[in-house]
Order: sequence, then C-alpha cells, then structure tokens
Amino acid sequence: MVLACPLAVIGVVHTDRVSPENTPVQAALNRAESGTIVIHPPYDEGLAGLEGFDYAWLLSWLHDPAGPGVPPPMKQVPFLLRPQQREVGIFATRGPRRVNPIGLSLIELQEISGPEIRFAGVDLIDGTPVIDLKPYVSRFDRPEAEPRCGWFDEITFTSGATPADLGRN
Repeated sequence: MVLACPLAVIGVVHTDRVSPENTPVQAALNRAESGTIVIHPPYDEGLAGLEGFDYAWLLSWLHDPAGPGVPPPMKQVPFLLRPQQREVGIFATRGPRRVNPIGLSLIELQEISGPEIRFAGVDLIDGTPVIDLKPYVSRFDRPEAEPRCGWFDEITFTSGATPADLGRN
C-alpha cells in the first residue's frame, strides 16, 4: 500500500546563493555565511521555544537540477568524489539529486525575531522551500561512539567547498 505524503511549505530560505553549483555542499563547511528563514503564517507560532536552542535541523525541498519528473540515477558520483569519479548508490550520498529531493542542514541559530530566523551554515540557494525545522538535541542526535561514515571517512573536506570547486560529473 502506498500512502499519500502531502508536504506543506512552512517557509522559505533567503541566502546570497543563486546556483547549486556555487553553493557549499554542507552547512557545517560554511558556518561563516549567514542566511535567513522566513516562516509563513500560521506556522510562525511554531517557533515558540526554539530560541533556547543553538542548532536546528532544517529540512528543505531542494531545487531539482534535472527538472520535475526526471528520475535520478540510483548510482551517482557525489560532489566530494568528483576528483576520483567514484560512483556510489544514491542512498550513500547527501547530494540533491534524489528520489525525494529533501535537504537536511544542521544550521546554527543566531537570532529569532518574529517569523524570521537568522542562521549560520548556508548550503542552500535563495528561495529554497522549507518543509520542517527540528531542534538539534545532542543526547538524541550525537552517537555515543565515533560512528563509521563510509566513503566520507576516506576524503578531505574543505570549508566552503562547492560542486563547482570539485569539477563536473
């Protein structure tokens, strides 16, 4: 049985980034850059209490680089593996070309004022729809031991790295 999965857009991200190719690949690699999230009414009341947290998980609907209705390949060369041209399965990646292009960004909350959230850790382009926010809770979100991270353990990350910096697929 297939269930319906309606998603409400609760807000929008505003950044200085306009192209996925020139946007850092992960929020943690770009803490120096700030952006803003504007939460739409009636969802803005849901921000009550979020000011007590330093970080939040931002779930977004990513801009589909292939266009609507074009299924992503199940094996891809992730941005960070472009230099090696190494292909892995889509579920072993964190890239935007996904069956459901849901973005997951761990953002640092800087200020919450009314329906606006100022955050650090930009990895999204301007106008990205927000589908949810969840507070980061270290007791729930951080494993006790150092977990294995697959192929990510084999590569070096640089702050602010963008897909354009890493070459083309």
